[in-house]
Amino acid sequence: MKILGIETSCDETAAAVVEDGTRIVSNIVASQIDIHARYGGIVPEVASRQHLLTIIPVVNKALSEAKLAWQDIDGIAVTFGPGLAGSLLVGVNVAKAIALARRLPITGVNHLEGHIYANWLASPFPSPASGEGRVRFPCLCLIISGGHSDLVLMKGHGQFEKLGRTRDDASGEAFDKAARILGLGYPGGPAIEQAAKSGTPCFSLPRAWLGNSHDFSFSGLKTALWHLAQKEEILANPSKVADAAASFQCAVVDVLVTKTIEAAKELGVKQILLSGGVAANKLLTECFLSSSPIPVLVPPPHLCTDNAAMIAACGYYHFQAGKISSYDLDVVPSLSLG
Repeated sequence: MKILGIETSCDETAAAVVEDGTRIVSNIVASQIDIHARYGGIVPEVASRQHLLTIIPVVNKALSEAKLAWQDIDGIAVTFGPGLAGSLLVGVNVAKAIALARRLPITGVNHLEGHIYANWLASPFPSPASGEGRVRFPCLCLIISGGHSDLVLMKGHGQFEKLGRTRDDASGEAFDKAARILGLGYPGGPAIEQAAKSGTPCFSLPRAWLGNSHDFSFSGLKTALWHLAQKEEILANPSKVADAAASFQCAVVDVLVTKTIEAAKELGVKQILLSGGVAANKLLTECFLSSSPIPVLVPPPHLCTDNAAMIAACGYYHFQAGKISSYDLDVVPSLSLG
């Protein structure tokens, strides 16, 4: 079963074809990073207009690279939330138009659920006991991106229970703000990671453990970095900037890894699944794989960031469960999971 996936939740225009929920036939992503970098963040109106310009060429390229015609496609999966309303509308309306014109079934996919299903596509860094990358239920999913830091128990396909969330800044958002404080540019995650390579985590920065809660909080850490930058005159010294970046990265990774592993032990899950753009961070991956007694699955970096292959993979399991959306499918910018 070949599924065409469409993803336009934020600033990536993406289309992909995935067969049977696991094999990527094509995966096209048109990034807007260069456009938004000049503003230091995503401008929603600019993002939606850029989606309008690129969505049809991206879909056509996905089919072309897959060497498939429309009659070879069995269904369409499209992100309908959460995300930017204008961006989501472009993808959903194009998907509905194609489905109607080609008489194809369509299913709406939760963007967060899609991130989790990147683990069904590939896992180049499975721990030794992971069963060669195969997902086993129940598993604990850590979804970490620019807008989300969620800890979700997955008992089976479509069965989710949210255990924890961010109380303020998501981890990816915290990286963006930290990079802005240190003058490292946008996007913040890769900028902080690159700067940290030449630094040492020598500055003491706080960790918000929040007692027995599975929630996350990074706002205090961001504020502490701002005060540190003012007090130590870090911006005038490149080596101090690198040390501050390394210290900040370690603080974020420490909290994410420690709280997730503790929750996994408490729940007795069989695996931990990482997903979302922040999961592409190398230090985070290394810390999870070296310290977790529970098998960890991590998608390759290009499947951690927004893409349509993960949406198509998730869509396959929706279709298998009979979850077909009607043509009045609408966007839900604040959609949650679990």
